[in-house]
Amino acid sequence: MADIEAKLQVQWPGFSLDVDLHLPGRGVTALFGPSGSGKTTLLRCIAGLERAPHGRLSFKGTPWQDERLWLPTHRRPLGFVFQEASLFPHLTVQQNLHYGMKRLATPNRASLDQAIDLLGIGGLLSRKPDHLSGGERQRVGIARALAVGPQVLLMDEPLAALDLQRKREVLPYLERLHAQLDIPILYVSHAPDEVARLADHLVVLDAGRVLASGPLNETLSRLDLPIRLADDAAVVLDAVVGDRDAHWHLARLDFAGGQLWARDHGLPLGAPARVQVLARDVGLSLALQTDSSVGNQWPITVEAMGDDSHPGLVLARVRLGHDGDESPARPRLLARLTRRSADALQLVVGQRAWAQVKTVALME
Repeated sequence: MADIEAKLQVQWPGFSLDVDLHLPGRGVTALFGPSGSGKTTLLRCIAGLERAPHGRLSFKGTPWQDERLWLPTHRRPLGFVFQEASLFPHLTVQQNLHYGMKRLATPNRASLDQAIDLLGIGGLLSRKPDHLSGGERQRVGIARALAVGPQVLLMDEPLAALDLQRKREVLPYLERLHAQLDIPILYVSHAPDEVARLADHLVVLDAGRVLASGPLNETLSRLDLPIRLADDAAVVLDAVVGDRDAHWHLARLDFAGGQLWARDHGLPLGAPARVQVLARDVGLSLALQTDSSVGNQWPITVEAMGDDSHPGLVLARVRLGHDGDESPARPRLLARLTRRSADALQLVVGQRAWAQVKTVALME
């Protein structure tokens, strides 16, 4: 059973939300889509900040809303992070954090200390908000949401109000939350780079409806959806640094089912590394190429072929391996090639071939 089950309907003039979702109880679930797709409305319904008159909502089997029950926000064990931190200007950071804990019958000092540590704000506690940068204010806002010891954390485009430099300042702290918190995080965003860097599970919304919901790479590799991260179709692989070649300034990144060599970014051995592989950087061949400049080559099986945005191009979804393993855990890649190339190779579903990956982008 999913840890979060939400069947919610909202009707407004000119907009309706109608979703039926089953979401995991750990990791980051990104609610992704264009402006007006219903992301924030869905999040606010889950928080109890908006009423969805017709619907059901439960968390780990406990109902928050059904035909007879509707729990107000203060009775839902959640933390909510808004686009703007909205700190009290006359209070210090420490006083703002304590104010957020007032609704707790038994405040948990351990939760507060953990939040301060995770967000790296120990040196800011005596400052007032007007002496904080935008990134620092948002980190305090996130810490305030965590200080109440929530069982689920809801984040509504927490980086949208920040410039690029401040966004880069905060992202590593969000990755720390991802790695160290054992609670689900629902993260609203229309920024592809945030989704690629943080998400484990992806919900794609459009016009109040769910177009797709599933593990990140599985959803990104679907050919029936126009999902684009960055400026192209892509997949994301979770890897660890397995080796380093100091002479050539390369690092070997190991992932389920394979490994690849990429530019060495200085990460220590064993460190997690998330990489993005663009469809345009993946080529296909019928045999292993021994005289190619492309160092990353993997045996693959063609799973599906689909139309691309241009009539002369085609997208192929391929699964790593020649052994017939169709497990969802086996990584998938997308390859963009011309229809002429696909015809020359006589590519068909089920065919064994080789993928050549020219470059990857380390998400950092």
